[in-house]
Amino acid sequence: MTTELLLVVVVGVLVGLVVAFLLRRRFLLSGLGAVTMWLRSAGSPRWSVGVAWYGGDSLLWYRVLSLSVRPQQRLCRAEFRVQGRRRVDAGDVALPDDVVVLSCATAAGPRELAMDPSTVTGFLSWVESAPPVR
Repeated sequence: MTTELLLVVVVGVLVGLVVAFLLRRRFLLSGLGAVTMWLRSAGSPRWSVGVAWYGGDSLLWYRVLSLSVRPQQRLCRAEFRVQGRRRVDAGDVALPDDVVVLSCATAAGPRELAMDPSTVTGFLSWVESAPPVR
């Protein structure tokens, strides 16, 4: 009886975690300006997939494989510069072949962002429309 109860509790917790994960992802992708975006810090070999919201004066990036409701990265648009763009190369094994990689300078240090080509134009428009820095 105790083993059966423990099994029911474990299964219930697992189902609850899966439901919470799926609801969080749906919520993140439902917002205006929400896109799937991969992020890599300079010098790191690992790409992390996430959902990014850009609008107003900052880009908020949420890791996909997380239950956190707080963004893992917050990049201020006024301190954000796109330095270059390229296609995926042999070192980017975690990325789909059709994404565009943007090399960026941020206040938090260099970052690389990867996104679908259909997203790049809107994202670059948002970056370039930042008010002038005084």
